[in-house]
Order: sequence, then C-alpha cells, then structure tokens
Amino acid sequence: MKRLGWITDIHLDHLTEAEVTTFGQELAATGPDGILISGDIAVARTLVQSLHRLADAVECPLYFVCGNHDYYYGSIVAVRRGLTELSSQSDQLCWLPAQGCVALTDDTGLVGHGCWNDGRAGSYRGSTVMLTDYLAIAELTGLGPTARLAKLNQLGDEAAAYLAAVVPKALDHFAQLIVLTHAPPFVEATSYEGRISGDDWLPHLTCLAAGQVLARIMESRPDRRMTVLSGHTHNSGTVQILPNLLVKTGGATYGKPEVQEIIEAE
Repeated sequence: MKRLGWITDIHLDHLTEAEVTTFGQELAATGPDGILISGDIAVARTLVQSLHRLADAVECPLYFVCGNHDYYYGSIVAVRRGLTELSSQSDQLCWLPAQGCVALTDDTGLVGHGCWNDGRAGSYRGSTVMLTDYLAIAELTGLGPTARLAKLNQLGDEAAAYLAAVVPKALDHFAQLIVLTHAPPFVEATSYEGRISGDDWLPHLTCLAAGQVLARIMESRPDRRMTVLSGHTHNSGTVQILPNLLVKTGGATYGKPEVQEIIEAE
C-alpha cells in the first residue's frame, strides 16, 4: 500500500518563499510515498523552481499535470518541452503526459493529462467570461472568439486522443486507475456552491472531449475502476459518473494551499 497526498491549484506564485517552505513541510509531515498534483502549481517562469522546492521538501516522487496557470506568461509548447526534459532527467519529478502509465502498486496505475477547457460545454458563443488565459498564454493571445474556440477544441481533442491511447492499455494491467486532470472532464464535476456551473462558465471549465473518451472506455470495462482527480474550479466535490467511474474535484483558495486528501493505493 502507498500513501499519496493529493494537492491541486496551489498557486505557489501567490506565496512568499517562507510560505512555500512551510507548505512543503506540511506536505512532508503527512508521510507520503508520493504527491499527486492536478495542476496550477505556479506560472511558467517559476514552475520548475517551484517543483524543485516542493520535491526537496517532501523527498518523494511528485506526479503532476499542468493547469492553465502553469502556462501564464509563457507558451504551451515551451513549457511542455521543458517539462519533458525535466522528467527525463529526474527520478522525483514526473510530468505524467511524458510518462504514459505509472505503476503505483501491483493493482493501481496512474495516468495524467492536464486536459483543457475545450469550449464545448455550455454556451461559448453566449459567454461573457474572459479568462486571463486568453491574454497571458502565447497560443491564445490575440485570437478572436472563433479562432479561440478552434484552439480550445484542438487542445481538448489533443487531451482526449492522449487518454484514448494510454488508458485502455493501462486498464489491461491495473484493476484500479487514478487519472489526474486539471480541467474536469465532466460537466457534473463543475459544481459551484452545490450547483453545476452555468452555461456562461462551462465552456471555460470542462474538457468535454476527454470526458466522452473516459466514459466510453469505462463503459466497456465494468471489471475496472477509475478515480479522476481534477482541479480548476476551486470548489471541492465528488460525483459518480458511472458505477466504476468516480470524479473528485479539489477546493482551493489563493494563498492558502492545502492537502485535499491522503489516498491509500492498494
């Protein structure tokens, strides 16, 4: 059995160096065998430094995906290239999209992709929401609504294709699969104050393409169980999508990172 600490949307760029150190000590005090991070760790220019500081504090593997904030003031391509190189050089820092499926125990595997709010849920055309993403990430800046939607669709499709390729193979080997995402892959997992988010926000919160892939796979594998751990909404919740497919979203407050849960993987 392994003890895994799950954290999400920790936004370390909102903390002082002393506060980051304190948070690292709090993580280490939980006695984890590994840390699962479902995105929004920092911003592009401080992401790698923040990961190293956490890794030094906990002295166990960090398994992580990126959230939208992790690309702020940088580019998706450059950040992903850097994390691929980082993961290849470190035994402790594991960017999951570069790793495929990770064996946590004999029965439990781990897969992850940040996914992306793909604009397909809710009413993109009618939405008045303007995320900072669209001003602070190189690939999304300067795009009009139609071009931006096409890019969001592309990013969502990319996530779905990755999961479609990796998850079935992982389920051939593991009875239980943990899937880390940043954007929740199901509308039902975007609750705010006890209710599913409205059509204005849904295009910017969920990766519908990824959810369709995961649901289709798990419908075909009733002998397997999947738990999806997501962030992005800053609201905690649990929803049972299928009898064998559970989704949890983590709550978050800027400047107050916390451990969402200690998971015991058998």
